[in-house]
Amino acid sequence: MAIQRTASALSVIFWVICVMSVDLLATERAEAAGVQVTPLGSHDGEFCRFDRAMIFEDPDGTRILYDAGRTVAGPNDPRLGKIDVLLVSHMHGDHVGDRHLPAPNAGTCGDPDVSVKVTPNTSTVNLALATGAVIVTGSEMPRFFAGKLKALGGDPKKSRLVRFGASTKVGGVTLTTVPAVHSNGISGSFIEGQLGEMLNAAGLTAYAGPPTGYVLTFSNGLVVYLSGDTGVTAEQQTVVGRQYKAKLVVMNIGNTFTTGPTEAAFVVNGLIKPHSVIASHANEVATKDGMVIAGTKTAAFIDAVEVPVHLPLSGRTMTFDEFGNCTAGC
Repeated sequence: MAIQRTASALSVIFWVICVMSVDLLATERAEAAGVQVTPLGSHDGEFCRFDRAMIFEDPDGTRILYDAGRTVAGPNDPRLGKIDVLLVSHMHGDHVGDRHLPAPNAGTCGDPDVSVKVTPNTSTVNLALATGAVIVTGSEMPRFFAGKLKALGGDPKKSRLVRFGASTKVGGVTLTTVPAVHSNGISGSFIEGQLGEMLNAAGLTAYAGPPTGYVLTFSNGLVVYLSGDTGVTAEQQTVVGRQYKAKLVVMNIGNTFTTGPTEAAFVVNGLIKPHSVIASHANEVATKDGMVIAGTKTAAFIDAVEVPVHLPLSGRTMTFDEFGNCTAGC
């Protein structure tokens, strides 16, 4: 009997060790796997005028679309695939989507054909309805998206609020909102009826609260900062750099409307100090045949930054490890 009890206890111990080993192996694999970043610009292999949209894929398969804008060719865009989360930094048409390409590569890099109008819905709402993705935003934007979803037969609970300093989790990814400095009015074109007409006639926009940046923490440990459209902010140092210790930054460099290449380089070099950067929102034809064009804002940014700068070439997937180093596709 004692021998049987000993054998039974040993079997239980062996089973527990096996389970722990499997869990440990799964954890190690998740940590070793990289986060995939795929820009969805207007023209394959280039960094063009309206390019903002990017898909981030966690090692666990969670897929996040950041600022669909004008270059995602609607819900039938063949590049989309499964989308779990839609992020919107602010309500300007080139980010939330007031119009879009009829298909990838329509028009030219400098003058993309964005003739498909999607007002008053927005591309973001249309994508949410088609994919079932949750829209994660801060400020006063969630109520706007919830109202749109409900009016179009969708689930208003798919619009999720995350105020500054707070986080939510989808799959293995923690999404945190951080301040941005920019404008964020809702155009009358997104508001039906007399109110929308009055706003447009007066040259005004509806209140949507402050714009938003994001910090994404992936299951492999990688922390990514998405700047949205912003100027230089103190929170880029205190929150993004010191609190969350972002290792990969997606930084707007377009000037006039956001930080320019010099200001953006200051943010990277002096405030956040990540391991690498993806340039964004350059508002120019930045590349030809996938190579940066001399004399562009993008070229100036690359020259000014002290860490590797990666170009968001449309359709080309880059993979980043937990430290923000590009391990493939760059």
